[in-house]
Amino acid sequence: MNQNEKLETNVLGGGCFWCLEPLFADLKGVESVEVGYAGGKKESPSYEDVCSGTTGHAEVVKVAFDPEEISLQRIFEVFFSMHDPTTMNRQGADIGSQYRSIILYANEAQKNLADEVIRELGQSGQYSKPIVTEVVPLQQFYPAEEYHQRYFEKNPWAGYCQIVIRPKVAKFQKKFAEERKSAAS
Repeated sequence: MNQNEKLETNVLGGGCFWCLEPLFADLKGVESVEVGYAGGKKESPSYEDVCSGTTGHAEVVKVAFDPEEISLQRIFEVFFSMHDPTTMNRQGADIGSQYRSIILYANEAQKNLADEVIRELGQSGQYSKPIVTEVVPLQQFYPAEEYHQRYFEKNPWAGYCQIVIRPKVAKFQKKFAEERKSAAS
């Protein structure tokens, strides 16, 4: 069995895809992260289409991971700790249905685990408001344009990267220090 055959994927949306990509890319067990669009009706949408709010798509990351190194449950735990799953169609100043909290599952096992994690988080008292994360089947993932891939890595000094993404990356680096790829270097 080659490396790619043992990988699993999951598609997650929790606000701007630029914010989630560097977090998952630095997580041990994650082989690749691709930003894109999912959960809408239009075929092959562009960034402009999705930003219009008319396609129904969310900005998402497709996370390919080795389940022998990291569990999907742990990926969900990281996901929920790095965005606010209680806000409908927004994360911070990013407002619109494209920024909604969403898990797009590939199979019933992923759906059941997502539902279980959400139920446990809801009962934990961690959030004062209900979790509004959608859990829906993945119909189609559309990769975002190339300039969106590894955006934070390529544009670390851009205003949005400094003001929004860098603090999220710093929070991730502190909270998940032992689980980071770069922690070993």
